[in-house]
Amino acid sequence: MSDIYDVVIIGSGPGGYVCAIKAAQLGLKTAVVEKNLTYGGTCLNVGCIPSKALLHASEVFHEVAGGLDSLGVKVGKPKLDLAAMMAHKEATIKSNVDGVEFLFKKNKIDTFRGLGSVVAAGKVEVVDDEGKITEVEAKNIVIATGSEVAGIPGVDVEIDEKIIVSSTGALELSEVPKTMIVVGGGVIGLELGSVWSRLGTEVTVVEYLDSILGPMDNDVSKQFQRMLTKQGIKFKLSSKVTGVVASDGGAAVTFEPAKGGDAETLEAAVVLIATGRKPFTDGLGLEALGVEMDRGKIKTNDHWQTNIEGIYAVGDVIDGPMLAHKAEDEGVAVAETLAGQAGHVNYNVIPGVVYTSPEVASVGKTEEELKAAGIEYNSGKYPFLANGRARAMQKTDGFVKFLADKHTDRVLGVHIVGFGAGEMIHEAAVLMEFGGSSEDLARTCHAHPSMSEAVREAAMATYGKPIHM
Repeated sequence: MSDIYDVVIIGSGPGGYVCAIKAAQLGLKTAVVEKNLTYGGTCLNVGCIPSKALLHASEVFHEVAGGLDSLGVKVGKPKLDLAAMMAHKEATIKSNVDGVEFLFKKNKIDTFRGLGSVVAAGKVEVVDDEGKITEVEAKNIVIATGSEVAGIPGVDVEIDEKIIVSSTGALELSEVPKTMIVVGGGVIGLELGSVWSRLGTEVTVVEYLDSILGPMDNDVSKQFQRMLTKQGIKFKLSSKVTGVVASDGGAAVTFEPAKGGDAETLEAAVVLIATGRKPFTDGLGLEALGVEMDRGKIKTNDHWQTNIEGIYAVGDVIDGPMLAHKAEDEGVAVAETLAGQAGHVNYNVIPGVVYTSPEVASVGKTEEELKAAGIEYNSGKYPFLANGRARAMQKTDGFVKFLADKHTDRVLGVHIVGFGAGEMIHEAAVLMEFGGSSEDLARTCHAHPSMSEAVREAAMATYGKPIHM
């Protein structure tokens, strides 16, 4: 091919498509390679977006089923139309992936359909579904191929996406299963488990660690588990899964205490494997080129460049949290770097959200991380139970927690569990991005009544005392 692109991005997920659009906006001749039929990667097609569509729909169904009488709203027993709910999910996916395609055209980004691999520095080979090979030349290449289901370490599991499912299959079930076992108590397992729980499934979560949500703040994890238990979800913590096999009309999960002991077997109509994800780097030709890897991830420097000049990587394939917005920020930073600007990502201020009901949100350090690092800190908490707006909406579960440096009052971490936590966390993120203190936020006037007043009160509790307690 005669054209030489300034940058070719392999993968059109959040990291890839944002990188491409930003690069094109900065005047770089840009192309994207995508192996799937639609753009958007896991996030838009089988991850973030469709799961949020089902989370919202199932929350509405559940609230109508039992949460309106006390508000003076009388309705009959709702009837679930799962096909229509799935149609809503599909429509949501289509509008998002069509939006990415529109933005590619608007920004004059060339696209190539097929499996991309790097055959040499500055050269990408694209093989389409019919085996046709196209060579694309570029001054720079960005690997943004995302991640795939990791499976259970040391356990051979055949995922058929019908009975034994990954997150992809859990988004496609054609009927509500009577029972479901979720292997993994992280974000994906709890989000999808809560969807089906609200629709009538008896859900049991089996988790290797002694707490859910892995590295999140321990206070948040404990209270959130109590909330989910109250909603009807059962938990088997500190449990190591040793086998998952299909059985008559379902599947059986065998597990034993993580520290040793007698094994136990549970059966369910559906088993969801939600033990995390791993970088998708197979077939990219990186090893042959000598690209350095670290435990399956691509090694990069502070400018997201690999050890091979002109080859960059962003998102789930490199170190750091596997979050779409983290990949997007890296994509922007790489595009700016290639355009001669100073791309930057502040990894200390990347919020994480669990979109359950209630939501869980976190940014910065946890209390456990500060203790391990020997950092002296002050902590302040405020419950939504004391918040007037929360009482009015019957959304009083949860709290806001601030962690600030004991000597400077600079905010180091904020953790929220409660209704709308995923939106409220950004106030803390902006504060932390500018190096703000808990007193800075506490002295900022907040509208009354609002859920966000709880954020302010928690900040007050960190450097002094809250007013409304």
